Amino acid sequence: MITTAVLVVLGLAVLGGAWALARRRRRLVPTLTRAPLPEVLVTATDTAPSLTNEALAERLSSSRGIFDRIRSVASRGALTSEELELVEEVLLRSDVGVTLTNRVLGDLREHGAPDGVVSAVRQRLLATLTVGESELHRDVEVGRVPVWLFVGVNGVGKTTTIGKVAARECREGRRVVLAAGDTFRAAAADQLTLWAERTGADIVRGAEGSDPGAVIHDAIGRAAARGYDLVIADTAGRRHTSSNLLDELAKIRRVADRGPGQVTETILVLDATTGQNAVSQAREFLAAAQVTGLALTKLDGTARGGIVIALADEFGLPVKLVGVGESVDDLRPFDPHGFVDALLGE
Repeated sequence: MITTAVLVVLGLAVLGGAWALARRRRRLVPTLTRAPLPEVLVTATDTAPSLTNEALAERLSSSRGIFDRIRSVASRGALTSEELELVEEVLLRSDVGVTLTNRVLGDLREHGAPDGVVSAVRQRLLATLTVGESELHRDVEVGRVPVWLFVGVNGVGKTTTIGKVAARECREGRRVVLAAGDTFRAAAADQLTLWAERTGADIVRGAEGSDPGAVIHDAIGRAAARGYDLVIADTAGRRHTSSNLLDELAKIRRVADRGPGQVTETILVLDATTGQNAVSQAREFLAAAQVTGLALTKLDGTARGGIVIALADEFGLPVKLVGVGESVDDLRPFDPHGFVDALLGE
């Protein structure tokens, strides 16, 4: 009996040692797993939730806070010099810009504010923002593929914006090809590939440092051959002061607009938190890329919402998209009325 007990103990010890060894080996074997995706790459829903004016106002709380002082002016009719100075300070602090601020002040001096200061300012801001069409266009000649080019300097959220746009287009049933034309930054192509995987879009990418125009040309060729509905192209964005970059963008624009492709939108992506520097960036990009509209990112942060109005006023371009958060559905088509109401209150 003692012998049997000893054998049982020895057997358990052997089994325990073997289990511990196997466990240790499992810990030593490296497991190849993909790094977790950023939170912005959430699974797309079937229907995009609407962003109400109340929710938008909350996202724009930093900008809205600046305009609180205008809402505090209760005067109607002619304004005092102190009230005009207050309006001037608020508009300048919100990055509306000197030119538009002076026009608003001129209107207030000449016509007063018969319906209140908020109403008078709202009318002027809306008149500035309702230029052009905020819709992204896809209409092309028969046999050609619509191409959307996205341009902008590094760091403004250009590639992320493209991914979110692709998610929306795919969710609405369109077949999309992403062109990884920012071949000078390897992370851009990798990031766009992740977006393609999550949204169901196709993607064409080249080797690091390869010709961006060739990548976009190949993407257009694939779209035409497979009957895809849209090509969305990323482009390099090293520095807006680099003439080489601007020359490259002009070349890409020519390549993308050559059959079977047809450029229907060239969207300049700008970081709203950079304020008046965004105006300088836009000025450099306009001629080279033939920009048709603007996308403003990071409006939910420290950005002053007036920069949206300043850009529309300076260049007469429609704002097409605004980013007010990190999730896919926080990139929204621009609604001038909703935006101004969020700043000034309804």
